Amino acid sequence: MTDTTESRSRILILLALAGLMAATRGQQFAPLGHHLPDASLAVFFLAGFYLRARWVPVALFALATVIDLTAIGWGGVSGYCFSPAYGMLVPAYGSLWALGRWYQTRHRPEPTTLPLLGAVLLAGGVAAEAFASGGFYLLSGRFEPSLVGLGHSLVSYLPGTLTALVGYVGLAAVAHLAMSPRPASGRVGSR
Repeated sequence: MTDTTESRSRILILLALAGLMAATRGQQFAPLGHHLPDASLAVFFLAGFYLRARWVPVALFALATVIDLTAIGWGGVSGYCFSPAYGMLVPAYGSLWALGRWYQTRHRPEPTTLPLLGAVLLAGGVAAEAFASGGFYLLSGRFEPSLVGLGHSLVSYLPGTLTALVGYVGLAAVAHLAMSPRPASGRVGSR
């Protein structure tokens, strides 16, 4: 692949990921937000896998913030979640971006890497939920923190987080396989 083609591919991937985030983030403002779970965690993982530039997660976090502020300011979305804990989304998203980068160096186009991908997504989903929900629970000022309350918060949201993360990354993996060039079969003269 030439540098120009590779550069165009990266731009298209970034635009697709930004579009997916914009389409699914928030319930009242995003067009698909009513029907599909938020794809932000998967977007950061996939950005780490496909886009190595360090400015990418910063740009995606800025986009997420703009989407959230726009939804609150003009979309009628409650600002309940926008609190001092909002900054905990940085390590939540950053951990998934870093795991995407890490997995990309170990990925092989064969089914044997699927268990590793599953383990990475599980670890990333748990870490992201711990930062996001745990951070909100502890830092938002909306709760009287306790270990039981923190555990309940994490357990309440973790299944949905993991389902959305695995679902979106799974769809991306299918698309990746569909668009990947097929190696020659090595058979000569077969019918």
